[in-house]
Amino acid sequence: MEQLTERRVTSTPRRAWVAALLTATVGVAVGWFAPIQILLPAQSTALAGNDGKEALLALVVSFGAAASMLANPAWGALSDRLRARMGTRTPVLVAGAVVGMAGLVLLAVAGSPSVMVVGWVLTQAGLNGPFAVLAALIADRVPEDRRGWVGSLFGVAQLVGTVVGTILATVTGEGMIGYIAVMIAVPLLLLPVLLTRPGSPPVNVESSPAAGRATGGWRISRTFAAAFALRLLLNLVSALGVLYLYFFLSDRAHVDDPGTSVLVLTVCYVMIAGLAAAGGGVLSDRRGRRRPVVVVAAVALSLGSVMMAFSTSMPFIVAAIVVLGVGYGAFLAVDVAIITDALPDARTRGTMLGVANIGSTLPQVLAPVVAAPVVTSAAGYTGLYLAAAVVALLALAVIPLLRGIR
Repeated sequence: MEQLTERRVTSTPRRAWVAALLTATVGVAVGWFAPIQILLPAQSTALAGNDGKEALLALVVSFGAAASMLANPAWGALSDRLRARMGTRTPVLVAGAVVGMAGLVLLAVAGSPSVMVVGWVLTQAGLNGPFAVLAALIADRVPEDRRGWVGSLFGVAQLVGTVVGTILATVTGEGMIGYIAVMIAVPLLLLPVLLTRPGSPPVNVESSPAAGRATGGWRISRTFAAAFALRLLLNLVSALGVLYLYFFLSDRAHVDDPGTSVLVLTVCYVMIAGLAAAGGGVLSDRRGRRRPVVVVAAVALSLGSVMMAFSTSMPFIVAAIVVLGVGYGAFLAVDVAIITDALPDARTRGTMLGVANIGSTLPQVLAPVVAAPVVTSAAGYTGLYLAAAVVALLALAVIPLLRGIR
């Protein structure tokens, strides 16, 4: 996949390699979001019934996210070590995929909540290996003035994986066959990145100009901390909105087929977010400015959450999803670029990106903790989405702290 040198990359890698990296990203997203969107909620209902489905889903998602928080930095540190010694991160990608596939098989045969928890923990822990490697390869191979473009495509690929996974889980019946189908799809989509060469030298091993006062690869600069906080807050908004969407459509909007409705809304969300991400990424590269795009993201996510809070029918829900898609797409347009620009040292890219990815996984732990008591209280779904709106506005306070980011 790569050879370690100390030359500075001045051009974007071959398009074939970028396409392979994005295909692999779709694969990881399929492995995560087919269960989160469809399979886990349906399985929770089957095992716990209508009265216990929310609690079981929150339990499973929380344990999986906790495993993900530990696994991503660990995989990242291992990939840094292997890159330094062997010139490649490939073994981490392969090993993580195998563990994730084992977790999906266990979920397919799970007949109790405990087995379901173990299966999802293995899935989350394993798939964080490929995800850590793919994020590190962007920092390794893509120059700073092109990271908005490639980073936005990386975010779009995750959205595409969400749609593909949702379709796969829906058409296979939301059960065992769905898990098996996902287990087969993940390695097939990861394979191209193992077989394609980048065609450009890696970024040299030196500190990023946005690293602030950090002098070592293990120190966290103020800029990195601000970028992490921004990722944490805006991903929490997304997690609060997605976690109970299946139940929201069933209990609040009273749709007859929540699985199909989730699919329709997910496709709508991804199309809007993908367009916003692609456009925002290119624009931020051309103008050399990331922070205005983040302002748009935070405001749109807050507005969309307020709209969801007071939606009771599908037309209003669709309108809210469109606004949320614009906001999340704008965030994805610059998220990877901001994080990679803030890395303190190129020698610990994998490790620090693993730490940064906690900002994406920790919300999966926090979301059930926040959402479950709110949804089951008098506040209900209105209170849940209003809380998400407040979190989105809190992100605005972090943006001025992104010093050194273009």
